[in-house]
Amino acid sequence: MTDARRLPLPEFIALIGMLFATVAFSIDAMLPALPSIAAELSPKAPNNAQLILTSFVFGMGLGTFFTGPLSDTLGRRPVILGGAALYILGAALASFAQTLETVIAARVLQGLGAAGPRIVALAIVRDLYDGRQMARIMSFAMMIFTLVPAIAPSIGAVIIGNGSWRVIFLAFILFSIVTMSWLMIRQPETLPRDKRRPFRPTSLIAAVKECFGNRVFTISTLTQTLCFGILFGCLSSTQQIFDTTYGRNDSFPLWFALIALIAGTASLINAALVVRLGMRKMALYGFGGQILLSGIVALWGTASGDVPFALYVIWTTSVFFMAGLVIGNLNAMAMEPVGHIAGLAASVIGAVSTVLAVLVAAPLGLAFDGTPLPLAFGICVLSGLGFALLKLGLR
Repeated sequence: MTDARRLPLPEFIALIGMLFATVAFSIDAMLPALPSIAAELSPKAPNNAQLILTSFVFGMGLGTFFTGPLSDTLGRRPVILGGAALYILGAALASFAQTLETVIAARVLQGLGAAGPRIVALAIVRDLYDGRQMARIMSFAMMIFTLVPAIAPSIGAVIIGNGSWRVIFLAFILFSIVTMSWLMIRQPETLPRDKRRPFRPTSLIAAVKECFGNRVFTISTLTQTLCFGILFGCLSSTQQIFDTTYGRNDSFPLWFALIALIAGTASLINAALVVRLGMRKMALYGFGGQILLSGIVALWGTASGDVPFALYVIWTTSVFFMAGLVIGNLNAMAMEPVGHIAGLAASVIGAVSTVLAVLVAAPLGLAFDGTPLPLAFGICVLSGLGFALLKLGLR
């Protein structure tokens, strides 16, 4: 008998991919806007415009604590739609903001709302599918998600070229309205009322204590925090380096698309090797390779006073590639010993690693001095810490 809650599979995959893409679009489309925002709202401290990215991530991390458990209580659609309302409100406030501080506060609100689609979309897939079919759907949905970082900066650049940076926030509103309308019209609620559970803060607190009482979970989460910090720090600085250091602001969207597409192959390589080599070893290879490459860039730049553009592009691609290789394995490692509280544990690892990563990424991005050297040194050190945690903490 056909489940009435299930859409045709191609449409369902496309919808889930769009829900996932809310986060990537909200971050990557902002990259071309940072110089304009800095010039208008923070001309004396242009680096501060990077906080527009990390503040969104911070809000998303906070929201991740609650969206999963709330969706178990209220249902999937109300939580996603409520998150979308917060997201749209944050975007509207940011579009009319007259100070950088107001934009940053609005982006935190936007991030809180984006946690709904980010987390609850996974629950919708799990409600309807399991096993290999679920893995297959997730693979196709992540392919759609991978394409968004490749095109989002180009969309942002086109919007700025025909208007102002404020119009980008209107594009976020339109994107959310279209996606939520699609969800409301086509996707029925996937969690029946008889399967919903009361929301108990005590359950969340108990889950946090149990998770961090497990050494594998704790080490994996801390290591994922470092990896997220590397990723967000690099993302925060990328546009400035292309523009200020190499004078390639006009071609930045094309270069970023190339970087994103190449880095997107990391998931395919990991899928081919992880069964044979294991999750921990794959993560160690990722961190080890990044120590080597970041060290080369840092030493080259220190010795010569200049990092060639080709070397910078290769290295930046390797940073995003490493994230694609490492994050999924660390998440799976953390979840392995806490499968009996998988939903709550997923919220814990997502929230803790994301929020703490902002504390790592913000100073890493703000250290930009017109060259990629502070970023290269920082990523080399953070990769070394990640490698040591995995190597020594999980013998």
